[in-house]
This record gives sequence, structure tokens and C-alpha cells, in this order.
Amino acid sequence: MNNLKVLMNGIIKENPTFVLLLGMCPTLGTTSSAINGMSMGLATMFVLICSNIVISAIKNLIPDMVRIPSYIVVIASFVTLLQMVMQAFVPDLYATLGLFIPLIVVNCIVLGRAEAFAAKNNPIASMFDGIGMGLGFTLGLTLLGAMRELLGTGKIFGLTLFGEEYGMLLFVLAPGAFIALGYLIALVNKLKKA
Repeated sequence: MNNLKVLMNGIIKENPTFVLLLGMCPTLGTTSSAINGMSMGLATMFVLICSNIVISAIKNLIPDMVRIPSYIVVIASFVTLLQMVMQAFVPDLYATLGLFIPLIVVNCIVLGRAEAFAAKNNPIASMFDGIGMGLGFTLGLTLLGAMRELLGTGKIFGLTLFGEEYGMLLFVLAPGAFIALGYLIALVNKLKKA
């Protein structure tokens, strides 16, 4: 399989956020700002790439009976590493993302790609799949966070574009995540048909 095709698959054709609708808990919970969305996407991408490579490399050593628990142990190891690094070097961001970092272990994107792709392909192709899916997820979360931040506060990545008094508080709150995501999914579907 062509590695570039595998990479682009996760960004466009099988985008986890807008096409497959996977990982909705962190998508809706962490995207109150563009920086939060991007950070959660990058954290997930790190775990996705590393776990895909390791699972692909050890797939022949794992008996079928303990396949899923083994995948979860590999994924949990990388999440724990990520959690410790974030807590040490970016404590404010770690505090903001909070519980969503350990929940990467059970994120259906990570486990799904381990089962559907890494367990059936070589480590290089699995790495490209992790990069593609991770970039797709990161782009989706960043776009959703930017839209919510702009409409809610008049800012993007903390840069003021218009006064906060013109923002709609709804988009910073939980219902705004559903509304913004719905419009972005509709836009993606419209662009795919064009």
C-alpha cells in the first residue's frame, strides 16, 4: 500500500472527526479554544503513531486470546509517558486538558487503528497511518476549537479579532460544541459532493 495514500486517507477520506465521527468525547470536551483542540489532537497523534508502530512490530508475538488487552497495555504505556511529560513541562496545558489525557487510552481512534491497521500492516505503513489519522484528528479539533473560540470570544489562538462583547457565549459552552461540529460536518459533506 502506498504510504502517501495511507497518510492522506486519515486527513481527508477517513477523517476521524468529520467523516468517521470517532473520538467525540475529546472533540466536544476540549475544543473550547483552538490551542486546546490542537494540543489534544497532537497528544492523541503522538500516542497513535507510537502505539501503531509498536503494535505492528509485535503483532505476531501476541496470541489472539489477549490481543485487545495487549493493545490497551501498549497504548496505556504511551499515554502514561505523555501524561508525565505534559505534567512536567506544560503543567497549565495539562491542567486544562485534565481528564481527557488519560482517556486517550480508550479513545476509539487509537484502539480502532491498532486493530484495523497496525495489526495487519508493517511498522512503516502503520506509522504513516498514525500520522495521517493523527493529523486529521488534530486538524478537526483545531478547526472546531478555532470556530468556537472566534464565535464565542472574538479571538483565535488568543489573538483578538473583534471585541468579546460581540461574541456569543453559547459557542464557548457545551451546546456550542454540538452546533459548531454539526455545521463543520455539513460543510465537509458539501465539499465532498462538490
